Amino acid sequence: LLPRPGGPRLFTSLRIHIMHESNDRPLLTTRAAELLVSAFFIILASITLWDSLKLGAGWGDFGPESGYFPFYTSLFVILASIGIFLIGLRDKKAAAETFVSVQQFKLVLKVLVPSIIYVALVPLIGIYVSMILFIGFFMMWIGKYNIIKAGAVSIGVTAVLYPTFEIWFRVPLPKGPLEAMLGLN
Repeated sequence: LLPRPGGPRLFTSLRIHIMHESNDRPLLTTRAAELLVSAFFIILASITLWDSLKLGAGWGDFGPESGYFPFYTSLFVILASIGIFLIGLRDKKAAAETFVSVQQFKLVLKVLVPSIIYVALVPLIGIYVSMILFIGFFMMWIGKYNIIKAGAVSIGVTAVLYPTFEIWFRVPLPKGPLEAMLGLN
């Protein structure tokens, strides 16, 4: 941990890390992200505004109609989003900044895709079996644990959560064919 010529080890390693990150190709710029998000909110708020008009966005005999508050909230969101969109169009600095790189997006997908699969499996095989598979898979794939450790932890966590939700909190969670076979419904 003694400093090297040219700076301490910590700073040398940070410089190398930053240089490595900067070589990664940008997937999305900050400007593009701001424009996409503001456009999404303009569309979403426009739909809400339109539906508010159908409900009645005025003042009735007994006070505000059902769509009064959603209408004005949507209107403010639309105006703010248009402002952000217009500012984003002119922002040259944001056009040059990387919002997310290809490598960073791959890391996000590395977690997002298995999470989507987990959620899709819950109605089919139940939450507990899905949980065992999900925890075990992540431990082996990302954590590089062997199947014995991954299996022990995933089964152990599920064994603790089952009585916690089903018995103590009395919250029945979705169960699949294995729980039915074991009589745990």
